[in-house]
Amino acid sequence: MGRKALFFDVDGTLFSETLRIVPESAKKAIIETRKKGNLVFINSGRVVSNLGPVMKLVESDGCLCGCGTYVRIGEEEVYCHRIPHDRGIQVKKAIIRYDFDGVLEGIENCYFQKAESRIPKVRELKGYMKEGGHLSPYGWDDDCYEFDKFCVVADDRSDREGLFAFLEPDFQVIDRGDDFYECVPKGHTKATAIELVLNRLGMGLDDAWVFGDSSNDLDMFRYARNAVLMGKHDKVLEPYATFVTSTVEEDGIEYAMKNLGLL
Repeated sequence: MGRKALFFDVDGTLFSETLRIVPESAKKAIIETRKKGNLVFINSGRVVSNLGPVMKLVESDGCLCGCGTYVRIGEEEVYCHRIPHDRGIQVKKAIIRYDFDGVLEGIENCYFQKAESRIPKVRELKGYMKEGGHLSPYGWDDDCYEFDKFCVVADDRSDREGLFAFLEPDFQVIDRGDDFYECVPKGHTKATAIELVLNRLGMGLDDAWVFGDSSNDLDMFRYARNAVLMGKHDKVLEPYATFVTSTVEEDGIEYAMKNLGLL
């Protein structure tokens, strides 16, 4: 079997969202497959500023971040897309106007409104970012930064139809469930990032394996020929899975890689 390229989602795939760890079994499996000559890439909805702690836990050959808005192979940045500055200002105002809240995600940092949010999920996210050192001192009233993508959270006061119509021309809105929506510039997905990497490396789709669990993995599952689905997952991925493994907490990464001959 020739060299393979493995692309791993983070949250719910490599990283346990309940235990807040990467299991030792997954770390060891990744070390072993790289020794075998295979390449390992992180392919996450997280932007690079929020990926550092995970990258320190897992050996890899690069990272694909922000649902395809940023790609690094080794230490080389090969692609970076940022929302145009003026459009970013419009987006911030629209999120407030349509009674949402959320987080703006950029290469350097993540940005929240300075006032305490009425929405519990946003308060939770802000606390997590602060704990991890990814919370910018700048708020949404500041215009000295740009961002790559953003997430919004709704409640019973939010005008979904209004905001989504405003975003439709240039953003894909991914429903992550529980009133949480991931908003990515159109033309960028986890699949476009994989395609870029494979083209750079001269590798084909038969040489690529993707691992995921959530709705923002849908594009890469549709694109891939070899798709590993975690035991706990969004059902939208099921038609495209070629192998179903156990959960991340139940050593699902190691189990899949053993059974698929990747170790």
